[in-house]
Amino acid sequence: MTASYLQIKDQLLDAAAGHVPFDGWSEATFQAAVRDTGIDSTMAAAVCPRGAVDLAVAYHHRGDALMLERLKAADLSEMRFRDRIAAAVRFRLEAVEDKETVRRGTTLFALPTHAGDGAKLIWGTVDAIWSALGDTSEDVNWYTKRATLGTVYSATVLYWLGDNEPDNAATWEFLDRRIDNVMQIEKLKAQVKDSPTLSKLMAGPNWLLGQIKAPQKMPEVNLPGSWTTPRR
Repeated sequence: MTASYLQIKDQLLDAAAGHVPFDGWSEATFQAAVRDTGIDSTMAAAVCPRGAVDLAVAYHHRGDALMLERLKAADLSEMRFRDRIAAAVRFRLEAVEDKETVRRGTTLFALPTHAGDGAKLIWGTVDAIWSALGDTSEDVNWYTKRATLGTVYSATVLYWLGDNEPDNAATWEFLDRRIDNVMQIEKLKAQVKDSPTLSKLMAGPNWLLGQIKAPQKMPEVNLPGSWTTPRR
């Protein structure tokens, strides 16, 4: 991807933001964004082959980027780790300027045709959180951490969409309760691990799980004729 590619997508996304609360992430919104920006329709289609769906994906990625920027700037050193996770989820939600835009996105990615995109976006968000917080797991824990946080994040987003208080205090309390639930599960797992009897019973399953490894990062390869730049 070239700089002009990103600029075009950003322009379309900025223009679409004003239409999404009324028309959703729809073809009508995409065409309105094209008209508002004056971008050639052929170029717009090349940048966003799926129209507003690609803009909805870009909108989610933009929120992730804003969260990471805030995480990088924040001093979390004095926090318990569970509080760092809560802060990251909170930063992600606070990156949203209009809840209706997210609500419309939730509706879009609930459709069977786009559910895969929605799951991938949530996984990308929680992976970004764990990576930013320094996760170095290389076994099955790499997957379980992200799956668990993905469940917490998804539930919190749905609760947040229904929270009409300006400070979202109820949402943050809900988030804390969900993380406490997860910590109780982790405590139980530790107790099982420390128990000689249960450790013997779990020897087989633990060996099998030990064979699962985190995915290896593939090196970036710049192919001729392709756009190469960090994801937006």
